[in-house]
Amino acid sequence: MEKEQNYKLIDGVFTSEDADQVLTALLNYKIDYHNREDFSNHIRFNHEIEHSKVRIQELTATKEEIKKLLSETKLQQKKLYINGTISIRIEA
Repeated sequence: MEKEQNYKLIDGVFTSEDADQVLTALLNYKIDYHNREDFSNHIRFNHEIEHSKVRIQELTATKEEIKKLLSETKLQQKKLYINGTISIRIEA
């Protein structure tokens, strides 16, 4: 039996500066996680995890795109509506 739960991680209206802080912190944490995972596996097993390297590249690209978007919205003094939901599915 599969079960899925959804949790709101981010839900609100942000200035460009606040959105930058929240989203940068989240992305930096994920990038650091994959760096630590890759380093740990390299030290323990003397091999690298390709998945972590790919995710770091993807997350870094996403971070750059978000920074560009936030820079544009800051100049226009726009508010940002951000919502992020985490879905967790439990497989039987």
